[in-house]
Amino acid sequence: MSEKLAIHGGKPIRETPLPYGRHWVEEEDIQAVVNVLRSDWITMGPKIDEFEQSVCCYTGAQYAVAVSSGTAALHGAMFGLGIKPGDEVITTAMTFVATANAILYLGGTPVFADIDPKTGNIDPNEIEKKVTPKTKAIIPVHYAGLPCDMAALREIANRYNVRIVEDAAHALGAEYRLDNKWYKVGECAHSDMATFSFHPVKHITTGEGGMILLNDKVLEEKTRRIRMHGVSLDIRKRLDKESIWLYEMVDLGYNYRISDFQCALGISQLKKLNRFLKRRVEIAERYYSAFQEVEELSLPNPSSSLAAVNKHAWHLYVIQLQLDKLKGTRENIYFALRAENIWPQVHYIPVHLHPYYQKRLGYKKGDFPVAESFYERILSLPLYPKMSDEDVDDVVEGVTKVINYYRKR
Repeated sequence: MSEKLAIHGGKPIRETPLPYGRHWVEEEDIQAVVNVLRSDWITMGPKIDEFEQSVCCYTGAQYAVAVSSGTAALHGAMFGLGIKPGDEVITTAMTFVATANAILYLGGTPVFADIDPKTGNIDPNEIEKKVTPKTKAIIPVHYAGLPCDMAALREIANRYNVRIVEDAAHALGAEYRLDNKWYKVGECAHSDMATFSFHPVKHITTGEGGMILLNDKVLEEKTRRIRMHGVSLDIRKRLDKESIWLYEMVDLGYNYRISDFQCALGISQLKKLNRFLKRRVEIAERYYSAFQEVEELSLPNPSSSLAAVNKHAWHLYVIQLQLDKLKGTRENIYFALRAENIWPQVHYIPVHLHPYYQKRLGYKKGDFPVAESFYERILSLPLYPKMSDEDVDDVVEGVTKVINYYRKR
């Protein structure tokens, strides 16, 4: 007989909630921020350049533009490419709305492609079906931290002369292998730009923050202008003037500035990234070991089986429920886990199912059946570096308890 679920009055697995993600800020991170707050610069100062250079050194990209959020980074990338009304940009239906919204901000049209049901990543075969003469770019999302098939994406982009902007919000530290060489996500070896997010649940945090990575100097100069109202300081060089007040607004930009104390936090956090990644891998492998024989669950590939072609960053650990083998719905299982104080999340509601995209762009349920089926079955289990082994054990115990109850006999 199954143990009584907490949602039915039984004892919860945990006394306190365990969220799906959480930042890890330590004393040296706090001190780095305090040092900047006590300095002469708290915004648009030297720490911004230092943070940009640190991320470039880590990823191998030549240029970086730090901005106020991952959304601002996506917007800046579209701005840099000159996306305008009438242009189409292909992206995945399985992402957070920010990916597609960045295209709309400039009047472009998001065109969605369906996904690979095993990985959640955009399916290159579906991309090719969506290319038209209006297509200007592709935005692949490295879903959950697993790199997309960059070889296939680059081949499509070259054939149709379109740009690639990697939405790498999940994938700082991820790597992929191509032609017997390893590349870091963010290196932009097979793309035109990559964008990162430094939201608190990401691999490192600046509180809020984002970054654009790229290797093209002209694109770098344009994307950098979006950060500060479209202002250029080149007039000082052209006129050979030393007057520090000279500036020109040459584009319609935005205030997407990031502060020095945020960047100080980012610099400190980046030093710990490899430790954070190692712990994420450990947790993912423990989940796989615990659940691999559970027929009611489909699991993401373990690190060991991916090692030849990809190094997963494990931003998320997304399980797929085999609902035909369960007597409950995804919602039943979600709320049962929450009652046990295991708080999963759903990543994501496919973008085309949101009311705005249905009313304004005409999308409807059934347009992307693979993404919709994927969405209906997924849950993201808690995974973040600060989790203890006991926390991981609680998740395993909670999921096992709930699945045992809802298992079809």
